[in-house]
Amino acid sequence: MLSDRMQEALNDQMKWEFYSEFLYLAMAAWFKSRSLDGFANWMLVQAEEERAHALMFFDYICEAGGKAEIRAFDQPKTDYQSATDVFRTTVEHEKLVTKRINDLMTMAVEEKDHATANFLNWFVKEQVEEVASPQKILDQLEMGKEEGYVLMMLDRELAQRTFTPPAQEAEQA
Repeated sequence: MLSDRMQEALNDQMKWEFYSEFLYLAMAAWFKSRSLDGFANWMLVQAEEERAHALMFFDYICEAGGKAEIRAFDQPKTDYQSATDVFRTTVEHEKLVTKRINDLMTMAVEEKDHATANFLNWFVKEQVEEVASPQKILDQLEMGKEEGYVLMMLDRELAQRTFTPPAQEAEQA
């Protein structure tokens, strides 16, 4: 059974995961408005991942005897200066989410809530990829100073990204 403190923290993280979904949808819209469909695709897949993460929190809270609460969040940013700006924002956002997940894990360990720590372990590992993937794109954009060729090459590469549901990944582990 979840402590009141842990239930509150998990519900807050679920809100952040839904916020992340909408942040990446807003970024996809920004890329679509610039006719960069590959970049938009990358962000749409990212949005799907974040929604899946939020629903994982939803399911866990309910299964652990808590009450999942759907909470409002602030309007995500919708305008950017460049693709580099978008990915810089993405990396910073994912670093913040990583800190939040790590703080949740610390709380679970402090409370000796082994079930929640086990649940969060997947997210601890996932956040490594969640930061590394946009960081690689940001690094490439910064190297190319967002020259047209680099932007178009990355756009084609990003168009190939597909969504793999977390449940399938967890079963394979």
